[in-house]
Amino acid sequence: MSAEAVIFFVFAAITVGAAAIVVLARSLIYSAFALLFTFFGVAGLYVLLGADFLAATQLLIYVGGILVLLLFGVMLTHKLYDLNLKTEVTQFLPAAIICGGLFVLLAWPIEVSLLLPRIGRVRILGTLWQTSWATGSGRGPAATTEEIGRLFMGSYLLPFEAASVLLLVALMGAAMIVRRRKDA
Repeated sequence: MSAEAVIFFVFAAITVGAAAIVVLARSLIYSAFALLFTFFGVAGLYVLLGADFLAATQLLIYVGGILVLLLFGVMLTHKLYDLNLKTEVTQFLPAAIICGGLFVLLAWPIEVSLLLPRIGRVRILGTLWQTSWATGSGRGPAATTEEIGRLFMGSYLLPFEAASVLLLVALMGAAMIVRRRKDA
């Protein structure tokens, strides 16, 4: 097993393990700190893919912005006396059965033939076994940020500006909705 494969499995284990803690932890503070490790694991996977811009964006926006905001919100509301910050894991067994069934349906090499009224016979084969995975020598590490910036300010300038105006209008609309609710 190569060193890159070992690093991938380490980042994958960190990401999946921390995501499981986010979902299953009873304390909101534990979930928020586990989310930190999930975001770092995803950023590490982006680095392994050679997507340095996505890794930096993941760290700056999700870890530096959203997670810090979430932690401040949790820590500041923790001082309220009538607020219970414990979460409940409800319906764990049905969720585990559904997730396990979906995993078997997607990954297991089983073939099911169904005869549906209007469609006819449909074959279902596990998706992982049916997909032809691309393999190759790979590419060397190269900076992608310069090329993304060049495309944003060149070929895709109009869609980039339209998306920024749309986000600005959505933000102003959300502020107007919140302002109206406070006055009522």
